[in-house]
Amino acid sequence: MKLNEKDTKLLEILQENCRMSLKEVAKETKRPITTIHEKLKRFEKEGLIKKYTAILDCEKLDFGQTVFVFVSIKYHFSDETKPLSQREIAKKISRIPNVQDVHIIAGDWDILVKVKGKNIKEISSFVIDKLRTIKGVDRTFTATCMETVKESSEIALS
Repeated sequence: MKLNEKDTKLLEILQENCRMSLKEVAKETKRPITTIHEKLKRFEKEGLIKKYTAILDCEKLDFGQTVFVFVSIKYHFSDETKPLSQREIAKKISRIPNVQDVHIIAGDWDILVKVKGKNIKEISSFVIDKLRTIKGVDRTFTATCMETVKESSEIALS
């Protein structure tokens, strides 16, 4: 989708604070409220804006442990003629509570998973009792995050 400078400004404002009223956004962008409303509806309809959400402070909610789990897939089983789907396995992983990101990656590993937990015991339970029980998950490698310097879902539009 081709965005003009005004569209980019609107999206930057929303990324910064999606709770602003239409009136405030219109004032900030120097555009009529009706134009802002129509643009937002169009962006939502076209899937450019997926959802509006609150970003919670995981530390304050006692979910301060972050890990990244690399997953290797076993695609073929002797009892099945059709290989397992990497996408389907990734979707199953994505449905587990506290999984924040699931990426299909290239290289020595097939999937990268970001998980938040209360402590290492909870993370251990996730890996052993949930992740490794999914058919097709062959090996895992867990990297524990010692400190988060930046965590964001924002996209630099300009």
